[in-house]
Amino acid sequence: MRRRAADYRRRVRRKISIWIWVFLGLFSVAGFVLIVLQHNYQDQDRVETHVLERKARNVQVPHTKLNLTNEIARPNSYTRQLLDQMTLAKAYVVLAKEHNNLHLAWQLSSKIRTCQSLLSKAAMNEEPIMEEEAEPLITTLSSLILKSQDHHYDIATTMMTMKSHIQALEERANAATVQAAFFGQLAAESVPKNLHCVNVKLLADWFSKKTIRDFVEEKKNSPRLLDNNLYHFCLFSDNLLAVNAVVNSTVSNTDHPKQLVFHVVTSEPNYATMEAWFVTNDFKGSMIEVQKVQDLTWLNASYSPVVGKLTQKNESLLNYLRFYIPEIYPHLEKIVFLDDDVIVQKDLTPLFSLDLHGNVNGAVETCLDGFHRLYKYLNFSNPVLSSKIDPQGCGWAFGLNVFDLVAWRNANVTGVYHYWEEQNSNVGSNLWKLGTLPAGLLAFYGRTEPLDRRWHVLGLGFDVGIDNRLIESAAVIHFNGNLKPWLKFAIGKYKPLWERYVDMGHPYLVDCVTS
Repeated sequence: MRRRAADYRRRVRRKISIWIWVFLGLFSVAGFVLIVLQHNYQDQDRVETHVLERKARNVQVPHTKLNLTNEIARPNSYTRQLLDQMTLAKAYVVLAKEHNNLHLAWQLSSKIRTCQSLLSKAAMNEEPIMEEEAEPLITTLSSLILKSQDHHYDIATTMMTMKSHIQALEERANAATVQAAFFGQLAAESVPKNLHCVNVKLLADWFSKKTIRDFVEEKKNSPRLLDNNLYHFCLFSDNLLAVNAVVNSTVSNTDHPKQLVFHVVTSEPNYATMEAWFVTNDFKGSMIEVQKVQDLTWLNASYSPVVGKLTQKNESLLNYLRFYIPEIYPHLEKIVFLDDDVIVQKDLTPLFSLDLHGNVNGAVETCLDGFHRLYKYLNFSNPVLSSKIDPQGCGWAFGLNVFDLVAWRNANVTGVYHYWEEQNSNVGSNLWKLGTLPAGLLAFYGRTEPLDRRWHVLGLGFDVGIDNRLIESAAVIHFNGNLKPWLKFAIGKYKPLWERYVDMGHPYLVDCVTS
């Protein structure tokens, strides 16, 4: 019995051990499976994370470009703070140098350069300046500005010093403007050197050929010069080629050239050459009168306030004769004024029948944009001007003008011109700075009749972008500006418009160009 029991007990223990091992085996397998699954999930997560990261790197996030104007306008922007600090620092650099504090001036200049570099970088990258970039620089500049103030560079001193510097800069800028205008005008009025010999040849003809002088004397007594039934034009110039182009283009584009009379006034040195040219060349039967400005003996300093000034400034009186047309031609009733840098493309005789509605001057207005309003030409800070003239009034152009000389005399426009010239000569007035146009805007203010824009197209002496259709439809094209068509640096695409009315095959021109 014990033996069986023992066998029985041993069999029971063996059965339990097997189940334990089975359980442990299953647990191990399950654990292994879980480990494998977890590892696979981790690998998959890593792969998905890597893919997402790559996608994130490849996604193009929309980049908002920096609007520098808006950025400066924001009161809390670092760009604005840096600009304000830099502006103040520049002022203190000037003060430090004047007080011989060169080390402080160097420190300020160094930080100003750093500031400029940072602002330039932000503008190029089109990104706002960040706090970590701006804060150290703002702090340093603030410290240097406080240091400058500790050196007694207070606000009052700063203001007085900067005011004197501004005044000095304004004087230099004004002088540079006057000088640039003078040299620009001098270049524009010059004639190519190889054409000066034309004057020499014509002068030789004048003295050697008595028939030329006789014909000129005969022409002076022609009744056509005073006939108000004819079409009268006036030009005031020293430039023979330019005047020739104006006259030739005008007679070439009219049906009745014999009814045209041109009144030319030039300086004494150019008088003989002008007379010789227009006497010896054919202009389709039109009449051309040439006068010397020196023959206008009544136009002296006692009569005109501008004559004395021109003598001092060594300027040409020819530019100012446009204000004395009724006195130069006392018998005429209507006349068309032409500048010597225009070309006529259509018949101008209809201008003489236009109704000017009682006005003195017919001209094309130039106020299609704000630049040609009167306030751009005149100094309205002067109460003499601001009390009588509307600053928003429209400007107009000299170059093609129809003048009713009867209305001119009745309104005493020449006297009005003298009044404004005298006002501008008063100490501290400075109603305008340069040129004859501002004076004309005042003299003919309220007395100008607007003409159709197609009568007169301007800008061919400086603007390369004029619409070709506008040029083709224009009665007169004007090479106003310094790039005159007779100069080498003229605008190439416009130059043929002028050259077609200059006979480059003329023997004198051929000889002078090739010599």
